[in-house]
Amino acid sequence: MFSGSQKIYKSKFNQTSGSNFSEVRKKVNLIFKQIKSKTKRRPYVKSAYFNKSKIFVSQFFSHTFEKNWRDATRRLKLFECGIDLIKNNKVNPSSKDDPNNPGFILHRFTGLTKQNELFYVQVKENKKSGEKFLLSIFPE
Repeated sequence: MFSGSQKIYKSKFNQTSGSNFSEVRKKVNLIFKQIKSKTKRRPYVKSAYFNKSKIFVSQFFSHTFEKNWRDATRRLKLFECGIDLIKNNKVNPSSKDDPNNPGFILHRFTGLTKQNELFYVQVKENKKSGEKFLLSIFPE
């Protein structure tokens, strides 16, 4: 299935259940509300890979809602798995300079849901400030 040299983080969560966008969004909003309640400013999670530095999560939603409903639903279903990966993953991502914006680096982490479904989490890092943003979570 995967090459032995590539290490993949195994999440302890399954995809969020739901048959349509509104069902999935309600469940994801509850998870996001927990993250948001821990800060008065921009919502973030601390990343194990980046030495407990903050990964801001708000940009994920604006990026996801630009997609069509079907694609947005697929991505939202993986939100809890993606947050788990960011918090606990210590496996190196594949990183490259952002081709659209040279001031940023894109880090792509690979993960598996509890049901062994492959997904990716993309984090964008500002080279000057060092700020990191959750950009995207998507299935294979």
